[in-house]
Amino acid sequence: MLFVIARTLFNARVGFWTAIVFATLPGVSYASALITTDAPLIFLWVLMMFFWVMLVKQKSMGYAILLGLAIGTGLLAKQAMIYAVLCIACHAVVSREAREALKGGRAIVAGLIAIALFSPNIFWNAEHGWPTAKHTGDNMGWRAPYVHPLELLEFVGAQFALFGPILFAVLIRAAIRYVGRPDDPNKTLLLSFSLPILLALVIQALLSRAHGNWAATAYPAATVFVTAILIEHGRRVLLGVSMALHILVAAVIGIAPAFARTWTPFEQLTFLQSSIAWEETADAVRKLLSEGRYGAVLADTRDMTAELLYYMRDVDTPIYAWKRRADPHHHYQMTRPFVAGVPEPILLVSVHSCRRGIIGKFDNVTELPPVQVPLVRNQTRTLYACVLSGYHGDGK
Repeated sequence: MLFVIARTLFNARVGFWTAIVFATLPGVSYASALITTDAPLIFLWVLMMFFWVMLVKQKSMGYAILLGLAIGTGLLAKQAMIYAVLCIACHAVVSREAREALKGGRAIVAGLIAIALFSPNIFWNAEHGWPTAKHTGDNMGWRAPYVHPLELLEFVGAQFALFGPILFAVLIRAAIRYVGRPDDPNKTLLLSFSLPILLALVIQALLSRAHGNWAATAYPAATVFVTAILIEHGRRVLLGVSMALHILVAAVIGIAPAFARTWTPFEQLTFLQSSIAWEETADAVRKLLSEGRYGAVLADTRDMTAELLYYMRDVDTPIYAWKRRADPHHHYQMTRPFVAGVPEPILLVSVHSCRRGIIGKFDNVTELPPVQVPLVRNQTRTLYACVLSGYHGDGK
C-alpha cells in the first residue's frame, strides 16, 4: 500500500524504495516480532492514507465512503486512529485541495460512517463507566510541574531508534526547510500526516511522558516523504548506509532470541530479558500445579497474566488477575479480576515476590521455594509462588 501511495504521489521508483525502507525500519522489525494491535492499526492507517490521497485528487464520494470505512475500522483496532482526524484537519488548513475534497458532503459522509462503525465501542464504554477514557487518562498522566525535559529527551531518542538515526535526522531537516517554503502539494500532504502526530506527542512527553511507539502512525507518511527527498536529491549513498544499518538491526532482532542463551554478546540486549523464556516460566507454574490441588492461579501483573493465559491455554485451572484498586488498570483486571468466592487454595505466582498487599488479605499463606528460570547464559528469572486460602479482603 505504501508503494501504491508513493507511486501515486511521485513515481514507481519512489514507491519501490518506500516499501523497502518501511519494511526495514528498526521499529517495524522489532514490532513485527510482537502480537500487538499496532499491526492492524498501521495497515488500516495506510489504507486510510491512500483513500485520502485519492479523495484529494479525484473529489469522489466513493473514496469518502472508503475513507470513513478505514477510519472507523481503524478505531476498532486501536484508538490512535483518531490522529487521522487531526492530520486531515491540518492538511485542510494548509491546502486548498484538501478543503475542496471535504466539500460536497464528503466530510459528513466519511465522518458518519466512521462514527457508525465505532459506535459499539462508545455504547459499551458508556455502559461500563468509560474505562477506556479512564485508561487513556492514566496513560497521559499529566501532572505538575508539567515540564519533564528528561521524558522529552527519552521520547525524541526513541524516535531516532525507531525510525533510524539517519532517516529521522533527514526528516527533521527536510521538514524544517520545507515548512518554511512549501512548493509541492504532495509533500504538504505527507507532512500533514506525520508532523502533527510527532508534535502532539512531543508536547505530551514534555507534560508527562510518551512511549516511543505512540508515534507509530507518523512513520508511513514520513517514510514516503523522506524516501522521496533522498531520491530527488540523489542521496543514494546516504539511503544505502541507512538501509544497511537497518538490515543489520533487523538481523540482530531476528536471530537474537534463537541464540541469546548460548552467545554471550546477546546477554547485553536487555529487551531479551522481558521477551524470552515465558514458555518455560509457564511450564514452571504448570509443574507447581501438578504438585498440589489448586482452585485457581493468581497473577499480580498484566504481563504475567497474559503470558500464562497464552502458554497455559490447555490448563483447566482458571487464571485471575489481581486488582489493586476499584477501577481496572488493564484488560485482564476487567475481564478476569480476582474476587471473593474464587475456589481455594490459590496459587499466587509472581516475578516480584509474593506482594504484601496481596498475601495480607488471606488468613493462610504458605511460601513455596523460588524457581529459577534460565534466560541467557548468566541470567535467570526468579518465579515466586505462594499458596493462599481464607480470603478476607479488606474486611479483617
